[in-house]
This record gives sequence, structure tokens and C-alpha cells, in this order.
Amino acid sequence: MPTDIVLLLFGAGAVAGTMNAVAGGGSFVTFPALVFAGLPSVVANASSTVALVPGTLASVWAYTTGDHRTGLVDIGGVPVRRVIVAGAAGGLTGAILLLSTPSSLFDGIVPWLLLLATLVFAFGAPLSAALRQRVHIGAGAVLPLQFVLGIYGGYFGGAVGIMLLAAWSLVTPHDLKALNPTRMLTVSAMNGIAVAWFVLAGEIHWPATLSMLAGSVIGGFVGGRIGQRLPLAVTRAVIMIVTVAMTVTFFRRAYF
Repeated sequence: MPTDIVLLLFGAGAVAGTMNAVAGGGSFVTFPALVFAGLPSVVANASSTVALVPGTLASVWAYTTGDHRTGLVDIGGVPVRRVIVAGAAGGLTGAILLLSTPSSLFDGIVPWLLLLATLVFAFGAPLSAALRQRVHIGAGAVLPLQFVLGIYGGYFGGAVGIMLLAAWSLVTPHDLKALNPTRMLTVSAMNGIAVAWFVLAGEIHWPATLSMLAGSVIGGFVGGRIGQRLPLAVTRAVIMIVTVAMTVTFFRRAYF
């Protein structure tokens, strides 16, 4: 791979790792970067998932160690282990569905997935707050909901962390910072099982993935530290600009 592409992918991984640690949305950077580097969309999506998992784990480490460490919390009375297993099962299902989708079809689906993720990122917090005033789901709904979100995470994954927080807000009183380590670990589990499937299927472009992976680990750890101190509003504003720009770009690429 040309040096400039390697540096681009490393930088994209670092930015995405930081974004995921602080507020989510890292795939809005990694997936487009891999597509623009010339990878087919399905391979780019699978490679993006592989590249971001180590960075997510680095964020978990950063959140759960250090001076401002926070621990894992149960979700609506459901133990974290069971939530993770349900998410991982969904992640495997989503990964199988992704590799069953022709690239030509996925190219047309991607802009709509990006739009969905953008809307969730933009309105997930106020929507979940409004729903919390009117809706409360019991512990019995946590695992099925986690499985469905896992399918989305394994298939595409854009803003899945935000979707998790929005869903969890309906069953738990914990705030964003308290839920972040659990969110990061759950996303790691659903993506990790998807990664195993992608690797076994041989759908990973390793030179591009390893360049991005190295950046995501550094960005994930740094972002985990920053996320404990940086005002969330500032981070969300920057990520929102990125998500809107990428959504518009992929709509133009697919339909114009």
C-alpha cells in the first residue's frame, strides 16, 4: 500500500478510536476511509469492524483504570454477562447477514444505514429522554432488545453505541459516564464475534486493516482518558459534522 494511504488509514483509526471512546460514531470515519482507499463496500465494512475492536477494548481499559475509573454496571437488573452474550449472538447473526449481501446491493443500503445512524446520533438522547417519561420496559425485554441491536452492530454498526445508551436509558437510571464502560465492552463483544466470522470467511483486507487498527488502539486509549474530562457537547458537535458530511457523500455516491 502507498505510504500516504497507510498514514491516512492510521489517522482515520486514531480519530475513530477517540470518537468511539468519547461518544461513539467512529465507523463514520473508518468505513468511508476504507471505501475511498479502494476497498469494496462489504470488505470495507468488515475491515472497519476488525480495526475498531482493539481500540474499543483499549477504551474499556482506560475507563476502568486510572484516577477517574468507573466500573461495569448491570442493565435494568440484568447481569452484564448476559447482556454481553445476547449482544454477541446478535453480532454473529448480523455478520452472517452482511457477508450474504452482494456488494452492489450493500452500496445502495449504506446511505440509508448512515442516515439512520446520523438521526440516532442527533436525536437519540432527547428521544430516549422523552420515551423515558412515558415508557419503561421490564428486565424481560432487555435481552431480546440487546440481540436485535447486536444484529445491527454486526451488520453495520454505525452509532450502535448511541443506540445501546438510548435503549438502556429506558431500564436503568445510570447516567452516560456510568454506562460508558459497559457500552464499550458490549460493543466489543458484538463486534468481536463478528470479527471472528469475517476473519474465518476471508473477507478482511489485512494491510489496510492493520494500519487502521494501530491508530484505533492509540485513539481508543487516549479517548478513554479524554472522555472522562471533555465536555460531551463539544465532542458531539464535532462528530455530528462528520456524520452529516459522510451521509451526504454516500448518498451522492450511490444515487447521483
